[in-house]
Amino acid sequence: MALRLLYLIFARHIGQLILLGRSTAAKDVELLVLRHEVAVLRRTNPRPRLDWADRAVLAALIRHLPDWLRQHRLVTPGTILRWHRRLVARKWTYPNRTGRPPIDDTVAALIERMSQENAGWGYRRIQGELLKLGHRVAASTVRRVLKRLRVPPAPQRDTDTSWRQFLRAQAAGLLACDFFHVDCAVTLKRVYVFFVMEVATRYVHILGTTTNPDGTWTTQQARNLLMDLDGRADSFRFLIRDRASQFTASFDAVFSGAGIQVVKIPPRSPRANAHAERFVGTIRREATDRLLILNEHHLRAVLDRYVCHYNHRRPHQALQLAPPRPDQPIAEPGRTSTSIRRRAVLGGLINEYEPTAA
Repeated sequence: MALRLLYLIFARHIGQLILLGRSTAAKDVELLVLRHEVAVLRRTNPRPRLDWADRAVLAALIRHLPDWLRQHRLVTPGTILRWHRRLVARKWTYPNRTGRPPIDDTVAALIERMSQENAGWGYRRIQGELLKLGHRVAASTVRRVLKRLRVPPAPQRDTDTSWRQFLRAQAAGLLACDFFHVDCAVTLKRVYVFFVMEVATRYVHILGTTTNPDGTWTTQQARNLLMDLDGRADSFRFLIRDRASQFTASFDAVFSGAGIQVVKIPPRSPRANAHAERFVGTIRREATDRLLILNEHHLRAVLDRYVCHYNHRRPHQALQLAPPRPDQPIAEPGRTSTSIRRRAVLGGLINEYEPTAA
């Protein structure tokens, strides 16, 4: 840096020697051009960046200008005083200043996660949860982090429960029911299938098939379901259904008498009954859309075989790839059998695999 300063001083002296050999008119023209260039630069870049060598040269030359010219230069006496104050502040500023240390990124991410997963938690509640995990953070720090992340306070985040939150919270005591239809191959007769799913375990009950799903038939299937559940009916609290005409007041009364509250999804909102709709899509893709159903009797046989596979052998993502009710023990990791047997389901449309007996 010292070499740069010496070079600038040397260049300025050489420039002064060159100016001595030029005429006064040429100098005046050059000054006008330079002033106009400076004016243009001021319009395009109002805050030019100067390094320390530029400041030293300008501070030394500014003393030799008249007072009325100093007011129109980039560097004024006030600028020089500001540079001096900045140098003094930089000299007496210590790198390890006392004060509150910055919050760790891991803790900030944990605060954001807790606020998103728990809409009703305030600053104090999050502070207490962090303390349990070994992070001592003030409530004001939690507020500052959430404000920086643009996360509103708990009263604004804790709004009405969404359908997704409702389904997750009540899954253990939740039933979902729906209809789907299958068209026969020859007669083109449409057969309706009524099923109920236990949402927590994804276990499916095929209640019946009919070509005329009226309210009386649907009510009777509801009674049959409660008889099949027997003592387990007390563990369910809600039944989700759509607003189809088959679900009459007598249908709701059957479940209300068993202590199960019927919840109707909003109109034209099949996603609100997402678990039942997912099962309909699954059984269509894996079975009914890949077979020619001859009649209602054939359909019942296909449904019985597929639902047995679905409930006892088919892995489910929501259950960590385990069946709802396995009918055979799941092999432990590292203790697999080298001999595997394939079992065909629905004529080989679906395959099941199991270890053979030793």
